[in-house]
Amino acid sequence: MQLIKNIIFDLGGVFLNLNYQLTQDAFTQAGVKNFKELFTQHHSNKLFIDLETGKITEEVFYDRFRKETQTNLSDNTIKTAWNAMLLNFPTERIEWLEQINKKYNVFLFSNTNQIHYDAFMNIIKQTFGSLNFNGLFIKTYYSQQIGLRKPNKEAFEFILNDQNLTITETLFIDDTLENIKTANKIGLQTIHLVAPQTVIDLNL
Repeated sequence: MQLIKNIIFDLGGVFLNLNYQLTQDAFTQAGVKNFKELFTQHHSNKLFIDLETGKITEEVFYDRFRKETQTNLSDNTIKTAWNAMLLNFPTERIEWLEQINKKYNVFLFSNTNQIHYDAFMNIIKQTFGSLNFNGLFIKTYYSQQIGLRKPNKEAFEFILNDQNLTITETLFIDDTLENIKTANKIGLQTIHLVAPQTVIDLNL
């Protein structure tokens, strides 16, 4: 690995533990038979892409979700099932990040949405109290806020240009292979995190 000055981190599967199966199970139990066709870790249909890029509001998402799934689920039922995948932020990973950000310029780039954002910020508050999670990074890039998402190369280029980062000095860490592939193509150094490996196992 070449000299690294900058690190762009993914969020889910890196700092935040996720279990996609819990969301799928919750929707199945609620009567949604085709959720796996709509959303997985590796696939999102247009409804979820629109949510992740901030093109639709939470309320519009719930309405469109009911239409696509032909259900009459309440907003709260959809929200609860959608958030079921969000587990926890292991303390040791946050402590590790607090040390790493003293050595490198660190950034966060997450495919997420406002529903999940509100939920995992609440998890942080419950776990760490007044910790300013976003403040642990020079800047955070959440897909619903910037209108761009991985694995589109334009999303990576937006961050690199916004921060004026030298691409060969920048490392990208993610747990989804498609995102890693795009990052490699444009010249970023990469680490594909594969469970049970976590960020604290990395020699950085």
